[in-house]
Amino acid sequence: MKRKLLNIFTVSAIITTIGFLMDGDVKEPSMTMRFTEFFAMMTMLFLAISVIYLPAHSLTKKLQRVRQ
Repeated sequence: MKRKLLNIFTVSAIITTIGFLMDGDVKEPSMTMRFTEFFAMMTMLFLAISVIYLPAHSLTKKLQRVRQ
């Protein structure tokens, strides 16, 4: 479980970094606001991916057990 969460966190960080670099909006002059936006987006992506991936993975494991 720890490894899965670390992988999801890594994917979230990569997607957030790419999105932050490709963003065409004017950047906030405050570094605090930039970090807040970055970590908020990374948290939202992490939660969204986790909510989709973990139940789907659990369901496929249960279906494999039932099938055997």
